[in-house]
Amino acid sequence: MSSKQTTTDTAQDELCSADSIYLEALHAQYLKQPESLSPQWAAYFAGLEDETDREQADHQSMLEKMRPTARSTHPSEPETGTTQHTSAKDHQDDIEFPSRAIYMIQAYRMHGHLHAELDPLKLNPRTASPELDLAYYGLSNIHMDQHFPTGNLSGDARMPLRDIVSLLKQTYCGHIGLEFMHITNSARRHWLQSRLEGIRSTPNYDNETRRHIFGRVMHAEEFERFLHTRYVGQKRFSLEGGESLIPMLDTLIQHAGSNQTKEIILGMAHRGRLNVLANIMGKSLADIFSEFEGATFEDDVQGQGDVKYHLGFSSDVQTPGGVVHTSLGFNPSHLEIITPVVLGSVRARQCRRKDKTKREVMSVLLHGDAAFAGQGVVAESLELSKLRGFRTGGTIHIVVNNQIGFTVNPHDARSSTYCTDIAKIVQAPILHVNGDDPEACCLATEIAVEYRNTFHEDIVLDLVCYRRHGHNESDAPEVTQPLMYRRIASHPTVGMLYRNRLIEDGIFSESDYSSMVSTYRDCLDKVRRSRNKERPAPSPVNSLQGRWEGFISGRADEPDTAIDGALLKNLVRKVHRLPAEFSLHAKVEKIFDGRIQMMDGKQAVDWGCGEAMAYATLVNEGHWVRLSGEDSGRGTFFHRHAVVYDQITGKAFVPLRETENGPLSHFLVVDSMLSEMAVLGYEYGYSIAEPRALVIWEAQYGDFANVAQVVIDQFIAAGETKWSRMSGLVLWLPHGYEGQGAEHSSARLERYLQLCAEDNMQVVYPTTPAQLFHLFRRQLLSRVRKPLIMMAPKSMLRNKASYSALEDFTSGQFKPVLPESEQQITPANVRRLIICSGKVYYDLLAERTKRSINDIAIIRLERLYPFPDEQLRQQLEHYKATKEVYWVQEEPENQGAWLLLNSSIRRVLLKTQKIYGITRPESAAPAVGSITRHKQELAKLLNSALSERSDRPQA
Repeated sequence: MSSKQTTTDTAQDELCSADSIYLEALHAQYLKQPESLSPQWAAYFAGLEDETDREQADHQSMLEKMRPTARSTHPSEPETGTTQHTSAKDHQDDIEFPSRAIYMIQAYRMHGHLHAELDPLKLNPRTASPELDLAYYGLSNIHMDQHFPTGNLSGDARMPLRDIVSLLKQTYCGHIGLEFMHITNSARRHWLQSRLEGIRSTPNYDNETRRHIFGRVMHAEEFERFLHTRYVGQKRFSLEGGESLIPMLDTLIQHAGSNQTKEIILGMAHRGRLNVLANIMGKSLADIFSEFEGATFEDDVQGQGDVKYHLGFSSDVQTPGGVVHTSLGFNPSHLEIITPVVLGSVRARQCRRKDKTKREVMSVLLHGDAAFAGQGVVAESLELSKLRGFRTGGTIHIVVNNQIGFTVNPHDARSSTYCTDIAKIVQAPILHVNGDDPEACCLATEIAVEYRNTFHEDIVLDLVCYRRHGHNESDAPEVTQPLMYRRIASHPTVGMLYRNRLIEDGIFSESDYSSMVSTYRDCLDKVRRSRNKERPAPSPVNSLQGRWEGFISGRADEPDTAIDGALLKNLVRKVHRLPAEFSLHAKVEKIFDGRIQMMDGKQAVDWGCGEAMAYATLVNEGHWVRLSGEDSGRGTFFHRHAVVYDQITGKAFVPLRETENGPLSHFLVVDSMLSEMAVLGYEYGYSIAEPRALVIWEAQYGDFANVAQVVIDQFIAAGETKWSRMSGLVLWLPHGYEGQGAEHSSARLERYLQLCAEDNMQVVYPTTPAQLFHLFRRQLLSRVRKPLIMMAPKSMLRNKASYSALEDFTSGQFKPVLPESEQQITPANVRRLIICSGKVYYDLLAERTKRSINDIAIIRLERLYPFPDEQLRQQLEHYKATKEVYWVQEEPENQGAWLLLNSSIRRVLLKTQKIYGITRPESAAPAVGSITRHKQELAKLLNSALSERSDRPQA
């Protein structure tokens, strides 16, 4: 076979085996300078439209094919067993050799970050990647001055190999390591590579900017040094080793403000929080020092308060584009739980501003390396980033990568190469950056802002740094990391390294540096001395200004929640009469027709209608309603149908939007992803940012909320007492014992009651659609914002005994206690009074009717907290002759409300009355798995409550 024939066959094989990335690069080169390609490639691309049936093979097989044999290291040398008939020039025209540089370019883009100089401590050098070795491609130093095609590499179409390698090393193996080849979207990928290759990932700041960056680093460093020497041994979770975070955040705010951003919402854990508060947010140094010195201002403190490194703050920052309002969220020690809270807050603000471009309000989240890799809420929150109803136009994530988690080394903290690998699930690009190079950190931040605003996607900055002290300042980290902390002890600070660099570059002199540091130290000392002389007035934690103007603290007021009947008739038709061309499912059409009959007073009103009318009236009044949860559009129990689907086209339609009336009038229902923790955190964040919206999170079943327990414990229950952050969030928790087993029976009512104190929230268990209607309207119309925990109906949804009359909607309001409903039960003849809550009432009612009992009365507690003392006492006054009072619940004795409410009930009993508890036996699980056992337990419960025997249960 001739060598010319071999060359042709090789070119044909390469055409078939080249991978898509390689072909993209060659095609870009062809479009830019077609003559730079060999004739074979030029012919291929010219006839590309006629060659759509070519198969692509594995990239590695091509690379293996290109590797030189032991005796062939230069394209002019013949392979063993091959007769050489062509000249060296003919061989150089062969497609195989010139394209090797393009493969190498792609390898640097893929693997360059593994060779980047990222670790300031140089503790764990990575194994060299063979794909970046010239020999891997049959190249060597003798080819360095030879010109090669560059494909879509920034620069000339052909460049010397020396220049290509230099550009690639500077771009991908310096102090910024870019991971982006996992992104499938070519536009995003090409934007990133062009942005970094065009400047070779090298900052080019003017002298004034460099001085400014140094000032930020110096302030961060001196602030930590001051706290360390003045408040010895106190926890502050310092930023030392990661001071570059401060110029990064400064750059981010300034760059975003120059590009139309008006608000930035930050979330972070405790590491470096005080430094961010002082040097980014502008919190008063006097206030910070007061917190260290234990000043409590007892007369001014409301609630329990929190430690200084959990506190949030808001301020206005001036930028070239105008003022940017920055808010740092309050956060407990649960690290990443602030992540979805910030996202929800951003979404609410974007909705209020009608920010369709998602540029005016931006989310910035700061993470620790161990937490970002280890905590599941990170993955859940990332998955929210592109979902309808949750997306915010991209979040900038900054991981303060200390390369350690408390005492845990990275190899024990994660299985992945990087702590940031989790972000690849949403194809977020990742810029790893050396924390000892503040300029590289600022450049990476600018790129992140531009990327976020261009593509409205998440992006991650991995600030590779270290932690100069232990987890806290009183820790001894050298006990578990002796090698790391010996290296840290001898390693210069970020500020000292940057100072030396700027002095060497002639930006300032040694005396200039000393003057800057001395001036700032004097400022810190002056503030501390002055606050010791005079007690500063504490800043108000929650002024109820701005969006919160008009709201009040304390117990909820009782607004008028009744609605005119004529309006209800009008609204029910707007919502349930769809366009003629819309093909509605027959079952849903029957439900909608029934609701019109209900609002016309021809049928009792069921739960689905009562709920829909609550939303319709609020939206019609110009309000804002947001409902989210798993399957919330249709409803888990097929009762809601807030979203309906055309049975022919499949198109979705939201009928309640037909009632929108005004600029902020809106109804949104969202089928959330299968998550409780991130979604509930998100809705909490939404509720605290938008008090003028009714925000509802619905659990598919009530006990599923236990996956989000940290949100409930740390934010919903304690947010107001710790941080004075009020929320009107509603938790819709289906609850009721119907024989469905341990996981579909109980919403764990007892857990919420245990969390109740200081009027922090409301716990209710409504038993009629009218009660639900008034509850939701009250929740939004009240001037007080308290979380509403609602035990929601399941089987009651279709229990006609629970349905309401139309007049219950056109008059009255929510009633915390519902009296005996049967007229034949006269108080004077009642020998036993039963107090209960929720679905068990209808079980008792049915059994009492079945037994024709008329001397046992039943009253319902619809609100369990705040406990309705006065309303219950008024009902008890009707039964002065009744000495026997039973509390009846369907939950086991150690669960439900009994153990938590019996003291409150005893306090309002008449002197002659005594209360006894009727419950299921105490149990480790909420309910039995057998339907037969469930029925037996229920029969026993009802018999104990309604029996005539004289032996009483235990008091």
